[in-house]
Amino acid sequence: MKLSARLVAVAAVLATAACAPQTSGNSSSDKDEKTGTLRVWLFQEVGNKPKEKAVDSVLAAFEKEHEGTDVTVEYIPVETRAQRIKAAFNDPKSAPDLIEYGNTDTAGYVRDGGLADVTEEFAAWDEAKDTDPTARQSVTVDGKVYGVPYFVGVRALYYRTDVFGELGLDVPRTQAGLISTAKEIHAARPGMYGIAVGGAYTYGAMPFIWAHGGELATGKGGSYASALTTADARKGIEAYTSLFGDDNCPAAKCAGMGGNDTVTAFASGKAAMAIGGDFSHAAVEAGKVRGKYAVVPLPGVEAGSIAPAFAGGNNLGVLKSTSHRTLAVDLMKRLASKKAQGALFDGMGFLPTFSDVREQVAAKEPFVKPFAETLAADTKFVPASPAWAQIDSSLVLPTMFQEIVSGRKSVAAASADAAEKMDEAFGAVG
Repeated sequence: MKLSARLVAVAAVLATAACAPQTSGNSSSDKDEKTGTLRVWLFQEVGNKPKEKAVDSVLAAFEKEHEGTDVTVEYIPVETRAQRIKAAFNDPKSAPDLIEYGNTDTAGYVRDGGLADVTEEFAAWDEAKDTDPTARQSVTVDGKVYGVPYFVGVRALYYRTDVFGELGLDVPRTQAGLISTAKEIHAARPGMYGIAVGGAYTYGAMPFIWAHGGELATGKGGSYASALTTADARKGIEAYTSLFGDDNCPAAKCAGMGGNDTVTAFASGKAAMAIGGDFSHAAVEAGKVRGKYAVVPLPGVEAGSIAPAFAGGNNLGVLKSTSHRTLAVDLMKRLASKKAQGALFDGMGFLPTFSDVREQVAAKEPFVKPFAETLAADTKFVPASPAWAQIDSSLVLPTMFQEIVSGRKSVAAASADAAEKMDEAFGAVG
């Protein structure tokens, strides 16, 4: 009996992946075989069984339609993806045909020459027209498409309905109101953060920069330049860092916190508000605040506006080295189809990248509504540059926030230093 998806042992290849040589862009295959085995790498999630079930359903239909073809799926650890995928780019014989990858990795993988240009196939795909613009941007580099969006993640404002009710507070409708409300809560409840924030929570801070009209960088391709020193960006940085202090979230405790830490603080009852994702819902439901919280879009500067949020998530891409391009593209589109994304939401809670499917799941699951509203209002993405991976891993933005909240540097000085580091990274790949 042929299995529609086989889990392949991961450990045996990790050692060789860690020693992978520099990647090369010269691995394009001139073969397009219509039968044989397709190898797929997807990410191993916490509680992966529902994902496997959704994927297996797609594979069963695919294999039935393509006689003489089978699919082997390997679920790889997210933590080791960079080494493994770069090694695959450099070794076509052992590389998969299709991979799942983080949407901030697109530009770097394109630079490494690993992903196939599927611009024509994407344009010819009937369902592509309903992909939301930011998700489409996450697979696009210099006007060419290198994959399909698989799911999207976005953040909104979690708040304690019981605390707000007991203190007679209204839900904040502006960022200024959010800041003042957080401090009012902490004054009334000194043992509780008004809002949990983290100096290492880059994606929680970005909406403050964007809401004030700032940008992380401007340009495109190899000509990006940091925009952190503009007046608008600095206003946003100042707004976010104003939440660190003894009147809300003390720097000594909060400067080192990341996104998971802030969600944990909220779920455990230590904070009255937190910026969390749709993907944080399960953790909050499992915490002490179950039944005592609600979620709304993070407010912008103007009353009633929604702060632009970072559109995270994952994509699927065909490797340039595949000898089964037509089959791999077909499978990629099936795995990322509306039906498959709906099943992935049902099993894992991952938000679909199609606007119409997202509306359907929001109607079915009320907790999705504020995240869907945030996505519909406006979302942003990181610079589509290979340099972003270096900027992110070098902790350029967390270092800037931490220098400010610790009092070591002013907003102007810290943002100038961060901008210089960003420009060095952009220049190195330009």
